[in-house]
Amino acid sequence: MSDAHHRAALAERAARAGGVVARKRFRGDLAVETKANKNDLVTEVDRDAQSQVVATVREEFPDDPFVLEEEAVTLAGPETGETDPRVLDGVPDSGAAWVVDPIDGTANYVRGNRTWATSVTALEDGDPVGSATYMPSAGDLYAAGPESATRDGATLSVSERADPETFAVAPVGWWDRDDRAEFARLCEAVVERFGDMRRIGSFQATLALVADGGLEGAICTVPMNPWDTIAGVHMVRQAGGTVTDLDGEAWRHDSPALVASNGEAHDELVAAGNEAVQ
Repeated sequence: MSDAHHRAALAERAARAGGVVARKRFRGDLAVETKANKNDLVTEVDRDAQSQVVATVREEFPDDPFVLEEEAVTLAGPETGETDPRVLDGVPDSGAAWVVDPIDGTANYVRGNRTWATSVTALEDGDPVGSATYMPSAGDLYAAGPESATRDGATLSVSERADPETFAVAPVGWWDRDDRAEFARLCEAVVERFGDMRRIGSFQATLALVADGGLEGAICTVPMNPWDTIAGVHMVRQAGGTVTDLDGEAWRHDSPALVASNGEAHDELVAAGNEAVQ
């Protein structure tokens, strides 16, 4: 097994391991905290699931660095107070790294809504070689390696719909209360241009659905974190879809916006996103 395939397989195993931790405590008693605002939630389960993902990867790649959603793990346990130097502030352009979102869709998780996921991506020189989005409550594991994308072992393929009036499109992202007008414009553009609109509550689940043909597109007009996006972007591309920014340029982890589609009428989705920001 090549190193890239090895890392892709490990991303699947790590996502499943973290997801199992979260699933065991789903719909149980939770201590819920807030981060940036009252709707930006985190629980102790997020941290425990993240620790399990990190531990699973470190069994095989003990020196690899991580980009993590939750606060950095420590060298010798919380009592040391030492930040692990293997935890990075951003995606590196060279070398190996792992990007982890232990519960993507925490707001759904704490409400008992089944749509949430544990997401893990293996990077080499800034590009994904393997990603996995495990949705324990649905029983689905979405994965993409160097040459393929699958759901529970079955090959993923984006939707073949070509008529925008038949598309189901999801606006994705989070807008501060002062910026909700942009969100409203995006929703209006989606319902005017496409057949229907969805809002899933988990960016990685949304992108997995685009890769699997359950949605024709997703649009985010605000910058998002790498743990919310990279895994799903890799899946969409490996499943035959297209992911760009609002200029139609290939999406990167530092792009200010994201448009994912089945590749049919992609320009229509780009136009809808641009309507929202103008």
